[in-house]
Amino acid sequence: MSHLKRVQKMRPESLKVLLSGAQNKGDLSGQLSFDVSMSRYTTWRIGGQAECLYRPDSIADLQRVFVLLPQETEIHWLGLGSNILIRDGGLRGIVICTNGVLNHFDIKCDELTNHCLISAQAGMSSAVFSRKAANEGVDGAEFLSGIPGTIGGALAMNAGAFGSEIWSFVKKVTMINRRGEILSRMAEDFNIGYRHIELKDQSCSVEREMQWFVQADFMFNKDTEGLKKSKQEIKLLLAKRATTQPTKQASAGSVFKNPENDFAARLIEFCGLKGLSVNDAQISEKHANFIINNSNASASDVEALINKIQEVVLKQCHVKLETEVCIMGQA
Repeated sequence: MSHLKRVQKMRPESLKVLLSGAQNKGDLSGQLSFDVSMSRYTTWRIGGQAECLYRPDSIADLQRVFVLLPQETEIHWLGLGSNILIRDGGLRGIVICTNGVLNHFDIKCDELTNHCLISAQAGMSSAVFSRKAANEGVDGAEFLSGIPGTIGGALAMNAGAFGSEIWSFVKKVTMINRRGEILSRMAEDFNIGYRHIELKDQSCSVEREMQWFVQADFMFNKDTEGLKKSKQEIKLLLAKRATTQPTKQASAGSVFKNPENDFAARLIEFCGLKGLSVNDAQISEKHANFIINNSNASASDVEALINKIQEVVLKQCHVKLETEVCIMGQA
């Protein structure tokens, strides 16, 4: 990468010139797009335009992009598009989209210990990870079938479902910083909590925030009962999810984190908000912690509904609901 020099200052409009030029010269090998509607890339089917969207074809290709980017360029990450609300004004800078790329999966099992080490890149779907693990008779990864996102997103928020969380199985992670440097860290290097993780070393907070997951190694046990048990467990979990969540409607997953010793859905329903709408954004009648897009909702409609829920729950229950959904972009 030494022949690619970092550009320190540039006009915002020249990002297109810079990256297109690098791709034309063969320095970049991924898929590059400009002025892309993010409604095509989010499960809410909502969002303004992204200035630039890039789908790297490898971690090495991603490194080359980061080396090229001016320091002031905003960097956003996008997997399957769940758990995010992209505002109507869109995203400046570059969106790194891992959906369908960075999805390598490898598994090695020790027949003596029945331990299985699984390595997966950040762009792999959590559901695909779960199925691949089940095909190898691995026990414990079934819960990932109920998480509608990628491994990278799951790592960033310690995603969980059906009583399990992803960081319970992490051994090591590989990260990239905005200079394109690859960093390896052990699970013990992080403080891990409910829908939250952070590095224990707080010595450089700015640099800490400019690091992203590109790969992880997980440890699971081999299921002695074999493939049939794992696949049956996934089938049951998905059936439960379909019964309790609006899986066939446009949503982004759970909107709010559950308060300690309580459930956001219970509080919202207690306040009589189930079914409440702001234009085409509506609190699901099936699960009160889901907001659905009934066809033509805008990001501002969803955000207004989120604010209304927080306001009413705080007033009636004296609980401040925190969003699990990440709100991004320009108003």
